[in-house]
Order: sequence, then structure tokens, then C-alpha cells
Amino acid sequence: MEGIVGILLAAGVGQRFDPSGRRLKLLEPAPAGPHAGVPLALASARNLLQALGTVCAVVRPPDDASQQRLHALLGDAGCQLVICERAHEGMGSSLACGVQASATAAGWVIALADMPAIEPGSIRAVAQALHEGYDTAAAFFGERRGHPVGFANSLYAELAALSGDDGARSVLAMQPPHRVSVADRGVLLDLDTPDGLKTSS
Repeated sequence: MEGIVGILLAAGVGQRFDPSGRRLKLLEPAPAGPHAGVPLALASARNLLQALGTVCAVVRPPDDASQQRLHALLGDAGCQLVICERAHEGMGSSLACGVQASATAAGWVIALADMPAIEPGSIRAVAQALHEGYDTAAAFFGERRGHPVGFANSLYAELAALSGDDGARSVLAMQPPHRVSVADRGVLLDLDTPDGLKTSS
């Protein structure tokens, strides 16, 4: 999709997955989707790359072996790494870092690195809605809104100013997303706990 950049939010530490912080969730094997068995973040990145071609992966500084491995996996896959020094503040800060690093994009499709089963066709459908002139768009499975979510460049200032852990909730409240209906349960598969990895296949 010309001009549309994928932003993979891969700076979370998975507090609910492992409160001790010893296991980085994004390196756990994906239980479902076209890349089942590879690390979650890599599976999510491959889907985004296949759909859009250009992907900025927002990551934490490489302060330990797990982060270094994550950086290597995403960089080798073809992602442009965006190291966000404010990632510890939450998803909103990470999203702002990704948008600021790709300010000239026509728009952005935001995906979470722990959602490995989203079909590339669903990602392209959200990007297409941006091309058709919608300011925001999101994938829906039935009545449930899932991911990814897309934003036009007209919302750059609002996205670049985000902070904290609310993601883009404030922007979506101001500009409710256009509904992109997909027959893809993967848009709802968000893996937060070890049990989720076992039961989501």
C-alpha cells in the first residue's frame, strides 16, 4: 500500500504474562496464524511486512539479551527499528515514537507485536480505507473491534503528542474508526498470558 507505513508496537514487557520479567513474551512461539511456531513479534512483523512492505518496529533500548535478540529478529526480518527511550511510559508513548519516525507517511496501520494471527489481507483492508479518505479505520470481526487500527496523516499532530499507556484511545474518541469488516478471527487474538499461548491454536 503506497505511502502507508506499518507500525509494530514491540516495546511492551508483558507484565501480565510474566510479572517477574524473566521471560519476554514477544520471544515466545506463536500458537496460531500463518507463522505459528516462530516468536510472537516475528510472526506479527511478517504479516505486517507482507501486507504493507514498510514497517517501523518500535522497541525498547537493547539493555539485555532478550531485547537484543528481539532487535535482531525484527531487523533481520526487514523492519526499521525505532528505539523509543520513553517506551516504559506505555503504549501511547511508543506509538508517538513510531509516528514521529515516519512523519512523511500518508498514514499508519498500527499493529501489536503480540497479535500474530492477523491475516495480511485484513491489514491491507484497513490501509485501503485510509486510501479511500477515512481518517481512522479498524478491523472488525462481527460486532467486535480488533486490530490493526489505521490513521491518516491528517492526525499526525495528535498521534505524535500521545503519551502514557492509553494508546490512541483519545484520538479514536475524537475520530471514531471506519468499520472494516473482515472474516478473520486473528484480529481479536491478543495474547496476554501463558494460558493464552496454550489455548489459542
